[in-house]
Amino acid sequence: MVTLEEITLIRAPRERCFDLARSVEVHLLGNTHFGEKAVALGGVTTGLIGLGQSVTWRARHFFVRQNLTSTITAMKSPDSFQDSMTDGAFQFMQHDHFFEALSDNETKMHDVFRFSAPIPILGRIAEVCVLRHYMKMLLRERNAVIRRVAESEEWRRYLRAVEST
Repeated sequence: MVTLEEITLIRAPRERCFDLARSVEVHLLGNTHFGEKAVALGGVTTGLIGLGQSVTWRARHFFVRQNLTSTITAMKSPDSFQDSMTDGAFQFMQHDHFFEALSDNETKMHDVFRFSAPIPILGRIAEVCVLRHYMKMLLRERNAVIRRVAESEEWRRYLRAVEST
């Protein structure tokens, strides 16, 4: 199993960062070059995903179109949430999202992302040689989008309630 950790400092309130990290539309902003979209397979396809809800992502990775269904398995608003793969190409995938208010307008977003490839020996080789770097790049790209949106006025497009800052 591979564990990746990423810390992103964002000049925005914790609640805004928490909600943007749960936004289907914000997630898709960072994955356009993979043709990613949320597909209607019994889960949500727009808005903020909540506890017990699922979303199925369809994208092309390594020249193969894949579906991955993820469910929010834990949530403590606005401190943390966890999404876990319930269907997809990996043997295991779980992503913990933590949000710490450093001040009224600064948040530390801490991601702990764990996964394991499906085939034991070949999967371990793929984890070390390819997947670790690839997944780290996707995580950093996602976090950069959340930071960009949260620190600009763009966040208002994705969060309906107007927040006072």
